Amino acid sequence: MPKSTHHESKAKLLNAALSVIRAKGYAATTVDDICHMAGVTKGSFFHHFKSKDDLALSAAAFWGEMTEGFFASAPYHDSIDPLERLLGYIDFRADILRGDLPDYTCLLGTLVQETYATHPDIRAACDKGMSTHIAILTRDIEAAKQLYAPDATWSAESIGYLIQSVLQGAFIFAKAKQGPDVVRESLAHLRRYLQLIFAQSPTTKREEQQT
Repeated sequence: MPKSTHHESKAKLLNAALSVIRAKGYAATTVDDICHMAGVTKGSFFHHFKSKDDLALSAAAFWGEMTEGFFASAPYHDSIDPLERLLGYIDFRADILRGDLPDYTCLLGTLVQETYATHPDIRAACDKGMSTHIAILTRDIEAAKQLYAPDATWSAESIGYLIQSVLQGAFIFAKAKQGPDVVRESLAHLRRYLQLIFAQSPTTKREEQQT
């Protein structure tokens, strides 16, 4: 198999895994489902992956790389104010609630809900991926805390986990209700809570600094 074709078929399988697992769940997803979505043979699948579990581990890493790049290029990073960036992240999460459920729900959240007790390697991969995203988000939370709430007793990391807990829980309800409305409402409440714990808006802080 030519090198370019080799990489192309593997990428097709990984992208198919992201779609099928988010749509059907991990247990219900079969190798045949993924091959059909990817448009490749089972022989090609087993050339790249030893098993469905092996694919899941690679898919979790692939998801992490893909989403890290996606969020890194998001426009909320343009603000110089860390609280504006944090609130912009929440707004961005609301803005990308488009398409069908598999288009905006989280692969790692879907995987870990099904595998946490039976597939320790997959659980660990999901934990690593979600925790890495939280660690990146925590940088802005910590910077905003130093600027707006330096005496607060809560940790920036705990707020990062809160944000992701709200999102993951809202995704579960989105699946139950077959739509993103509950996610949007949860994010709106979360945004108001963040404004509350930082005591004031970025605009107010800048106005005070200019007087």
